[in-house]
Amino acid sequence: QVQLVESGGGLVQPGGSLSLSCVASGNISSINEMAWYRQTPGKKRESVATITSDGITKYADSVKGRFTVSRDNAKNMLYLQMNSLKVEDTAVYYCWAEEPYDGPAWAWDPDFGSWGQGTQVTVSS
Repeated sequence: QVQLVESGGGLVQPGGSLSLSCVASGNISSINEMAWYRQTPGKKRESVATITSDGITKYADSVKGRFTVSRDNAKNMLYLQMNSLKVEDTAVYYCWAEEPYDGPAWAWDPDFGSWGQGTQVTVSS
């Protein structure tokens, strides 16, 4: 499994910007889908943005138009540019990478992939 390490979290005022980075231990060019998730205490981890190896992106409705996900396969990096941040964006953000899975589709869960350790993003005045 690939090892993932996030960086770039911190404290920012509402309306501000932050850029998160995730470095992978191996070659990510063969990984179809990578993503950013976030989690707040007492809530389930939610998908924020996904990107395929072909560069196709998908965003949660709550971040559309404000967040941009990108990847650099040559550098084994995943990025998340977050603009116009809101208090409700406060969470621990996790980098995620799809791993090979040969079980039934109905049983697939993101936990079959690889996770980073998370980085805290706090939006507060």
